[in-house]
Amino acid sequence: MKPAPFEYHAPASAAEAASLLAELGDGAKVLAGGQSLIPMLALRLAIFDHLVDIGRIAELKGIERRDGGLWVGSCTTDAAVEASAEVSAAVPLLARATPFVGHFQIRSRGTLGGSIAHADPAAEYPAVALALDARMEVVSARGRRTIAAADFFDGLWTTSMAPDEILCGVWFPTWGGRSGFAVEEFARRHGDFAIAGATVAVELDGEDRIRRCAIGLIGLGSTPERATAAEAELAGRPLAEVEAEEVGRLAMAGLAAVPGDLHGSAGYRRRVGAAMAARAWTAAAAEARRA
Repeated sequence: MKPAPFEYHAPASAAEAASLLAELGDGAKVLAGGQSLIPMLALRLAIFDHLVDIGRIAELKGIERRDGGLWVGSCTTDAAVEASAEVSAAVPLLARATPFVGHFQIRSRGTLGGSIAHADPAAEYPAVALALDARMEVVSARGRRTIAAADFFDGLWTTSMAPDEILCGVWFPTWGGRSGFAVEEFARRHGDFAIAGATVAVELDGEDRIRRCAIGLIGLGSTPERATAAEAELAGRPLAEVEAEEVGRLAMAGLAAVPGDLHGSAGYRRRVGAAMAARAWTAAAAEARRA
C-alpha cells in the first residue's frame, strides 16, 4: 500500500516547526527518523494531511554533558548513541539498550526522541528513560517546558505532550559510585520488538548493601513500566541476601495488567518478564560489586 496524500514541510528550526504545528492543527504530524511513522502511513494505520520533518534541524541533534547529567538531542540517531563514548561513560544503561533497537539499518535512521515520543511499550528507550528518571524537554509556540519521565507516558503510543509540542531533547541523570547496569529481553528474532524485557541499574554502598536500584520493564503493559515496589523492597538490603529469582517475582508482582496477544499470553509474558528481570539483575549486581 501507499500512504494517503500529504503535504511535506521541512522547517529550519525548532521554533519554526512549533509554529507550523500550531498553524496546521490536528492534521499535522511530526516526522523524525520515520522508522515507526512511515510504515504506519504506508499501511494507512495513520493518515495526516501534513508531515513536519524535524530530522534535519541541527539544534535537535547532539550529545553533551549538561546540568550534572547527559543531554541527548531528540533527532540524534540511535547509531550515534550507540557509537558515543560519552553515552557509554555517562549513561551505560542507555548504551547497552541501543543494540537491541531493531537492526543497524533502522538505528542509522531512527532517533532517540522518535522512539520515546512514539511511546511503544515494547521499545527499549522509553523503559530506560522511565527507569532512570529522565526529563523530556518539549517546545511549542507557547514556549518550552520539561516533563518528568514518570509523567510522560500516558498509554499505548500516547504521551502527555500536547499535539502542538515537539520533543527537543532528553536529559538523563548519571549514576556514580559502585554501579552496575544491564538490559535483557526476549524476542522471536534479534531486532524484533521484545515479548518481554528488563533494564536494571544497581548502586551499592561500601558494605555491599543496595543503595538504590532502578528496574524498567519492556512489553509488559500499555506503557513502559517501572517496578517501583520491587525497588523499594530491595533498597537497603545486603546484596548477598537477594536472589535473582526474587527480583523477578517482585518486579512482576507490581504489574496491574499484562497484555496478551498472538505472540504470547499474559501469563507467558509474566514468566518471561520475571526471567529477564532476574538475568538483568544478576549482570548488573555483578558489575556493581566489581566497581
